[in-house]
Amino acid sequence: MARKLIIWTKTAVRQRREILKYWVNRNKSNTYSKKLIKKIKNKVTFISENPEAGKLTNHKDSRESAMENFSSYYQIVEESIIITAFWDNRQDPDELIKILKS
Repeated sequence: MARKLIIWTKTAVRQRREILKYWVNRNKSNTYSKKLIKKIKNKVTFISENPEAGKLTNHKDSRESAMENFSSYYQIVEESIIITAFWDNRQDPDELIKILKS
C-alpha cells in the first residue's frame, strides 16, 4: 500500500509544540524532546503506511495511535491522514474530548 499524505491540523501542531517545550523546560535540555521528535516521525511514517492500524474511537471516524504516554488522533480522508490531535495521555481527558468533537 502506498503511503498517504500526512496533514497536521493547527491544533495538533500547537499541542505537539507545547509538549516538546514542556519537556525542554522541565529537563533543562532538549535531549528528550529530540528523542520524542524521532519517535513521532517514526509513528507518523507507520500511520501513513498502515492507516487502518490505529484503534477506532467514538469521535467522527477518528483513530488513535498510542506511543508511550502520547497518542496521535487522526482521520483517514481519501489519500490523506489528517492528524487532529497530539495528546499527552496524562492530561485531562475532557479537554481531548472537546477537541475531538470540534
